[in-house]
Amino acid sequence: MVTLLAGTLLPPLDFFIVNLAIPSIQDDLGGDTLGQQIVASYAATYAVMLTLGGRLGDLYGRRQVFLIGLVGFALASLLCGLAGEPWLLVIGRILQGLTAALMAPQSLALIRASLDGRDQTIALGFHGATLGLAAVIGQSLGGLLVTADIWGLGWRSIFFINLPVAALGLLGSLFLHDPHTRGVEKLDAIGAVLLFTGLVGIVIPLLEGQALGWPWWCFVLFVVAAGVLHRFWRYESTFDGNRSRGLHVMPLVPPRAVTAPGVRISLVAVALFYSIAAFFLIFSEHEQAVGRTPLEASLDILPLGIGFLLGPLTVPHLMRIMPRRIAALGLCLETIGFLAFAGLVAAFGQTSWAAAPLALIGFGQGLALPSLIRITVTHIPRAFAGLASGLVTATLQISAALSVAIIGGIFYTAADAYGSTPAITTVSILIALLLFVSSLLSLRAERVPSVETPSKIVDAHGSQSPETVEEQALSQVQDQ
Repeated sequence: MVTLLAGTLLPPLDFFIVNLAIPSIQDDLGGDTLGQQIVASYAATYAVMLTLGGRLGDLYGRRQVFLIGLVGFALASLLCGLAGEPWLLVIGRILQGLTAALMAPQSLALIRASLDGRDQTIALGFHGATLGLAAVIGQSLGGLLVTADIWGLGWRSIFFINLPVAALGLLGSLFLHDPHTRGVEKLDAIGAVLLFTGLVGIVIPLLEGQALGWPWWCFVLFVVAAGVLHRFWRYESTFDGNRSRGLHVMPLVPPRAVTAPGVRISLVAVALFYSIAAFFLIFSEHEQAVGRTPLEASLDILPLGIGFLLGPLTVPHLMRIMPRRIAALGLCLETIGFLAFAGLVAAFGQTSWAAAPLALIGFGQGLALPSLIRITVTHIPRAFAGLASGLVTATLQISAALSVAIIGGIFYTAADAYGSTPAITTVSILIALLLFVSSLLSLRAERVPSVETPSKIVDAHGSQSPETVEEQALSQVQDQ
């Protein structure tokens, strides 16, 4: 678990930690748009490669792909830390996003494939807590490292800090075991190219459109991306009924697995849940607009981070009392927290009482995240654990980009017209509504029976062909 959690921690940590170091990086290397480039290059590569990364683990072994991603991420971090030119830093960030997409899905997939029952619930709680920890320490660690200027490294230390974490994960990999290693199928290269192209057409405009004033090419890319993704889905659907085509090529996203009962509802709930992503940026902007320093702003949002850290650790204990509806409970707590926060800010402006609803928001988010992940992945057979992990993480990343683009755009428009306080009040109410809808969808998804691949099928890889194993798993999905 320590090894897998190291792989869980690094990708989101590197997304958050770089934000506070951007001014120092631009002062050192130059370039007014370098900060945007190093954020967008990592986020875009990570988001569009996650589904492929998860499927590669299913096809060629999750432990092997995890190790490749871990070592590659460490080397890419070293390149970023040593970069003396802007273009070299951007290349390093692209390589970080690529290797993170290989590493991150395997952590959740191995938890799903290796553990059952209460053990799996506890492990998912630690997984969610680690994501919360990455968000908490990433908000402040970047600024702290730059300020401390350890050994005169300055901003470079935010990349070098990944190396000891990766070394710990590499050492712990000696104890990793993948019970469902595969390896005879070939990658669906055509599907991979189509999916990559379609997701790039969505993610790039979301990341760049707001800053550039939404030029015409953003909307053209959206239309083209929609057509490419539709073509991708039609291509993947042709595998059903003639799966291997005599070449042992498995579909990148098997349609009968993705359309299993409850999966699409769960993924929509996950997407709406992460509408909160824009709030971190909006909160910092609002705090500084009303006169708070960056350090004070980071301390003001700390209650949310603490709640997010504690929430997942509470899930196993809550499971004894209410084994279901924990995701809905967490989302409802978030809804109440945002409404209370909006009311306090509207009534009193900057107030210390806002710490209470922020802590409630964080705690609810910590309850909901591992529970939503559990609901989603248990609707997909274990034969596709890597695919399930990649789909969930990719949904979170794309939802975050949508949230920043849409909700962030509403905030900035309202702030220019009416001021920061009415703007953050408005978007807090909007986020509360989205979270409430997510809670309703999570309840509906939980009513759908989960799909558990029988152990006799999972453990039969030595005596049955992988195609037979996957066919049986898919048949079970179709039957249910």
